[in-house]
Amino acid sequence: MDATEPILVRIAGRVSPADVPRLCEELGARLSCSEATEVICDVGELTHANLAAVNALARLQLTARRLGCRIRLRNAGPELRALLDLVGFGEVVA
Repeated sequence: MDATEPILVRIAGRVSPADVPRLCEELGARLSCSEATEVICDVGELTHANLAAVNALARLQLTARRLGCRIRLRNAGPELRALLDLVGFGEVVA
């Protein structure tokens, strides 16, 4: 059995609380049409590391887990890493 390619999600710019439902719906739709077991979330172009971004990542993680996947972050900057560690979500940055 061949390994399935992970799904790549890019988060760029500034994340607001209003963006979270859309991001989760898009991820859910992509995962429902895939056999992927991992989601790579590239946050290298995130312009503001704030709690809205952390909330979005936490909700994306829940969405992925509900569908049998795990999420990993790529290109997380030091500010985002610090916020994720502060809220106990630092293991996602692996």
